[in-house]
Amino acid sequence: MRILLIEDDTILGAAVRDQIAGDGQSVDWATRLDAAGDAMAVAAYDLVLLDLMLPDGRGVGFLKGLRARGDVTPVIILTALDQVSDRIEGLNAGADDYLVKPFDLSELSARIGSVARRYAGNPNPIITHGEIEVDLASRSIGRNGTPVQLTAREWSLFEAFLSRPGQLLSKAQLEDKLYAFGAEVESNTIEVLVSRLRRKLGGSVIETERGLGYRLGRP
Repeated sequence: MRILLIEDDTILGAAVRDQIAGDGQSVDWATRLDAAGDAMAVAAYDLVLLDLMLPDGRGVGFLKGLRARGDVTPVIILTALDQVSDRIEGLNAGADDYLVKPFDLSELSARIGSVARRYAGNPNPIITHGEIEVDLASRSIGRNGTPVQLTAREWSLFEAFLSRPGQLLSKAQLEDKLYAFGAEVESNTIEVLVSRLRRKLGGSVIETERGLGYRLGRP
């Protein structure tokens, strides 16, 4: 997934950014609402993490603006505002979840996964694909009952295919999901990751449409 973090606290923002990156996700970090708006104008995000108190305005207003324009990107609010009325305001503005600071970074990862699964139309964390069983909540995979270890990037790429079964994804789309703005991407990164997934999960797990892209193979 590609995630936009909107947070002006540099210490917390760095910790959240590192947590997301450690999970194998791509993250762009904005410290102001105007910068966040610019980022969303040029990139397609799978999820937004939104602080409510930013230097140039309130996150609730930013969220209301997104929803008024028909933008359905999932949003998780991260804030020190812990009153019930604050939570109600955020959820009524269109937030999908609400996490009060300070929070455990592992809980944040779990909340991100839960919201992402709901939007992918599969709230059940267990997915079976042929001889492969995937637990999205624990980020674990088994093949014919044998555990398979994936790196963070391998997991993130495979998750992108699982969330869009049957859909052809171009190399550029996959790179956009895996890397933030300014990140250096080797020209053969996607090919290498696909090769590793095939070796670990089976040669037919990902199909290639030459010159077009890749898709999840048939079970």
